[in-house]
Amino acid sequence: MNEVVRYELEGPVAWLTIDRPEARNALSAAVREGLFAGLRRFNADGAARVLVLTGAGDKAFCAGGDLKEMAQTGLKVPPAEFLPQIGRTITVPKPVIAAVNGVAYAGGFLLAQSCDLCIAAETAAFAISEVKVGRGAPWAAPLPWLIPPRVAMQLLLTGDPITARRAHEIGLVNEVVPAADLHAAAQAMAERVAANAPLSVLAGKRTVGLIAEHPLSEAFAAADAIWEPVYLSEDAQEGPAAFAGKRLPVWKGR
Repeated sequence: MNEVVRYELEGPVAWLTIDRPEARNALSAAVREGLFAGLRRFNADGAARVLVLTGAGDKAFCAGGDLKEMAQTGLKVPPAEFLPQIGRTITVPKPVIAAVNGVAYAGGFLLAQSCDLCIAAETAAFAISEVKVGRGAPWAAPLPWLIPPRVAMQLLLTGDPITARRAHEIGLVNEVVPAADLHAAAQAMAERVAANAPLSVLAGKRTVGLIAEHPLSEAFAAADAIWEPVYLSEDAQEGPAAFAGKRLPVWKGR
C-alpha cells in the first residue's frame, strides 16, 4: 500500500480507503497504483470476506481523474488498465461494496459502478462528467445493464450530477443513509454478507452478470455449472444440519 490508499481490517471486512481528501480523492497515479495493490491484497487475504471501498473525508468519494496530472502528462487515450475496473482489468471473486461518502464523478462513478453493491450517504452525488471536459467514458458500456438506458443516456450526454436519492430510485445505489451512519451501515451490510456460506456468496456474485453476457438458455446452463459445486460441498450439508440442530452453521468454504 502507499500513503494515499489505506487497507484496514474490521473483523471479516476489509476497508480500502482513498486518502487524498485535499484533492477530492482524485485518481492520481499513486492512487491508481494503491487501488490495484489493495484489491490484490484483498484477493490474497484469507481473513477478509468482503471489501468496502470508500474515500476519506466528507466531500468526495472520488472526484475522478487528476486533471492537473493529465494536463502535465498530456494523456490521450488511457489504456484499459489505467485504473482498476473490477471484472475488466482486475478479477475480484469476493464481494465489493462501495461506500459513497460524497461526490462520485467520472472515474469515481466508474469505481462505484464496478462494485457489486453500493451504499451512499445522503450527501453523495453521482455524475459522468467527462463530457464537460472533453474526455471519454468507454467504461460506461455496462451502465444500461445496471440502470434504464434513457437514464444512462442522460447521464452520459449532460454530465449533470444526480443525488443519492435519485441514484437509489434508478437502482444504481442499494441504500441511502445519513452521512454520519455511512461507515456503520456499510460495515453492517458487509458483515451480513460475510456471515453467509462463502461458496454460495461467490457463486451468487458470478450468477448476477450471466444475463448480460449470454442468452437466457445459455445463462441457465452456465448458472447450473456455477452452482453444482456448491450443492456438492460440505457447507451444503452443514446449513440444513445447523438449522435442524437449532445452531449457527460453521462454514468451511468447501
